[in-house]
Amino acid sequence: MTSFLRLGAPQDLDTVVDTLVAAFDDYPWTRYVIPEDDYTSRLHGLQHLYLNHALNHGIVAVSEDGEGVVALLPPDASEPGEETLERIITLYGDRIDRLAGADQRSVDPDDWSLETLGVHPDHQGKGLGGALIEFGLDAAGRQGARAVRLETSEERNVSLYQRYGFRITDRSQPPGGPPVWTMRTVLDTTGAGNETRSA
Repeated sequence: MTSFLRLGAPQDLDTVVDTLVAAFDDYPWTRYVIPEDDYTSRLHGLQHLYLNHALNHGIVAVSEDGEGVVALLPPDASEPGEETLERIITLYGDRIDRLAGADQRSVDPDDWSLETLGVHPDHQGKGLGGALIEFGLDAAGRQGARAVRLETSEERNVSLYQRYGFRITDRSQPPGGPPVWTMRTVLDTTGAGNETRSA
């Protein structure tokens, strides 16, 4: 994997949103919470809103050609504005209530959140996802993060995150929905680069 990684900028938004739409096309959680009617368009709209929020309030890292992206938010990131929230509710439609369970999971209020990680299907399996994780954790650590949490509903992702220091802290499954693994890592703040140790 030789792709150059860097912090994202507003001009990257359209390209990396397309990457996320391709990466999350068959993702169990998005298929569960986004209505099938006009699924791809709704997914595109949501990814655009979420990633734009991360650009403004957190860390977004991208590969040079936008084939991969990772986004993290600090614990004190502001909530999306009223207009954005209304748009989010509209895009989730009659499945908006399926998000309620995710908000009830216990989390440390000081943890950063790895909001999304996506690699275009044409570029998966080449180490780009792992490189983005390392880059994102290192960038968050430089901004004072001591721990990072995430959630995934794809079992194969669990082993990927475990290779970068994440450990499972919870597993839940909403009625009729996919399993959700909550994971957390404590960052190495001793100056040893972007290595991590388990929580």
